Amino acid sequence: MTESYSDVFKEEAREKLLELEDALLELEANPEDAEQIGCVFRVMHTIKGSGAMFGFDDIAAFTHEIETVYDKVRDGIIPVSNELIDLTLKAKDQIKFMLDKSPKGEDPQKPILEKTISAFKKLASGDGTTTTPPILNPSSMWASPPTIQKLPSDSDVTYRIRLKPATDIFMTGTNPLLLLDELRSLGECKIIAQTDAIPSLEDINPESCYTCWDIILTTDKGINVIKDVFIFVEDECDIRIDVIDAGISTEPEEDYKKLGAILTERGDITEQNLNKALNEKKYIGEILVEKGLVTHDKVESALMEQKHVRKIKEKAQAKEEGISSIRVPVEKLDVLVNLVGELVTVQARLTQTASRLCNAEFASIAEEVERLTAELRDNTLNIRMLPIGTTFGRFKRLVRDLSQELGKEIDLMTDGAETELDKTVIEKLNDPLVHLIRNSIDHGIESPDVRIASGKPRAGTIKLSALHSGAHVIIEIKDDGKGLDRDAILAKAVDKGLAPPGVELTDKEVFGFIFQPGFSTAKEVTNVSGRGVGMDVVKRGIEALRGSIEIQSEKDKGTTVTVKLPLTLAIVEGLLVEMGDDHFVIPLYLVEECVELTREDILNAHGRDIAYIRGEMVPYVRLRKEFDINGNAPSIEQIVVTGINGDRVGFVVDKVIGEYQTVIKNLGGLYKDVEGISGATVLGDGTVALIVDAPQLIKNLEVAQMS
Repeated sequence: MTESYSDVFKEEAREKLLELEDALLELEANPEDAEQIGCVFRVMHTIKGSGAMFGFDDIAAFTHEIETVYDKVRDGIIPVSNELIDLTLKAKDQIKFMLDKSPKGEDPQKPILEKTISAFKKLASGDGTTTTPPILNPSSMWASPPTIQKLPSDSDVTYRIRLKPATDIFMTGTNPLLLLDELRSLGECKIIAQTDAIPSLEDINPESCYTCWDIILTTDKGINVIKDVFIFVEDECDIRIDVIDAGISTEPEEDYKKLGAILTERGDITEQNLNKALNEKKYIGEILVEKGLVTHDKVESALMEQKHVRKIKEKAQAKEEGISSIRVPVEKLDVLVNLVGELVTVQARLTQTASRLCNAEFASIAEEVERLTAELRDNTLNIRMLPIGTTFGRFKRLVRDLSQELGKEIDLMTDGAETELDKTVIEKLNDPLVHLIRNSIDHGIESPDVRIASGKPRAGTIKLSALHSGAHVIIEIKDDGKGLDRDAILAKAVDKGLAPPGVELTDKEVFGFIFQPGFSTAKEVTNVSGRGVGMDVVKRGIEALRGSIEIQSEKDKGTTVTVKLPLTLAIVEGLLVEMGDDHFVIPLYLVEECVELTREDILNAHGRDIAYIRGEMVPYVRLRKEFDINGNAPSIEQIVVTGINGDRVGFVVDKVIGEYQTVIKNLGGLYKDVEGISGATVLGDGTVALIVDAPQLIKNLEVAQMS
């Protein structure tokens, strides 16, 4: 039991350390950010308390010294400086080492630990002559402590805003919709337009505004920020702002106001007319509209307000109760995914059997099982999905440390951190992205002096972005550095025998050479790069994830590396094809189209494996020949045209059966080195279909042509 608690502590501590690193890097950019100072203090306090509870006394004692320093930072006694940030980042690395080390044996980093503790103690004592440990690169501290800003309140307040612009507001060039967009940016916002004042078409003036709006806004920005939205139009609009929920109580039994109370409070109906309506046995909203006491729009607006406030209260209550997530070991998720995979296979057999028996009742049951299995499959896979921002956050430290080592100034920008990917893909993606970012820092971004001389900003920029594209995620690493030297790459490729001299090649073909093993144009080897063992590893890693990678570059403008990855590795959408008695699956994300290949097409190609598809030459590979399948091919074959890294290549098969959702199975150790096959799947009738590794087959074909 104690060992189980220790594992839980270690896992939570590692999560806290990632949070700590992000806070420190934010604090370095904004030294007066009281929220980040508080975050650092809370992380240290949590690790110290939990460490002492579960017997990690060395970690508790170490974090106590750091906590003491940041307590004084919170009070404005000790300033935030580069020295303090450096020291705390090194301390974070030391805590991680202490979590990972074996409980037995001598700690090789004990001297560093003692020096780090000594440095924090001197900071806490207020000794300005503190000497940091030799592992650090300190800089001078600030002469005076920063002003600590007061943390904002956590409570959200809900406001009712009634906006009625003047009829001639358009004549001043004002667009009320822009005001509504600005309100939406302040928090959770619901808007209903009141259109009852709009006249009939023959009486309408297109240059007049007849619409007013009811807005319900929940925000923590305060009423003054809301008033600032209307600061330039307050003389041209009738504006009323009321607080309708202060966000303090979250008790479930405390319901929001009834519909009639909201309408009365707004002044849309008198209390006398409301009481008359309440005597009838219909919904209050229907009665009020039928009697002409209020318009339908006003009732809708009141109902919207009621629903909005209830939703906000439910969210606050759930947050207060702490019902957000549970911690599940990855091994259990893997077992669940495997079981769902087996269930998908059995369900396919059930559907096929029901179709063969032609029994209506049995077919109905099979259809219901298919629907439930699909929902279970999708939900199970979603459990494994994580935002890619967990990986993006780790690169801030990499960029900071490496840019300092190389004497460069680099800003890392991220976009699309909320984009979700399968946990397995994220874990295997880390190393390729590290290589790509290190290359951008070392080869791409110039030194500050060079950038200034060429008219660029002193600090370079690396932008890391992610976005969904169908069943894939597109990741881009873009820098504004010097770009790739096309001539140098081509000359090196010719020198190494990768390209014939004098042949005109496209930029894509030239830049593709940098993915070759041992390829490097660096004039000297450093501890960062130059050995030619980076980009080939990147490409192999991306292709192992069933992804692709492309490079675009412009000299003196920068380089963009685009990585395309599937959302999950557990299940792949495939195109089921047939050759003789055997079945194969080609991943659907590669397939562009399917066309016929007749004997006449083969004769017109004059012995070359090339098909003319709408005037374009497309080379093809005969899978019968590649996989040594016996028997004669049919008179009319099918070409499955694929797009791989921008190239169109066809695969000739006997017959295309159709789309098939594939649960991937490993081939086992005996067949792990078989080229051209990436896995297998079980079909509905129990037979096995092999999954074609199309990129590997094309790579083998290219190697064969070059040799």
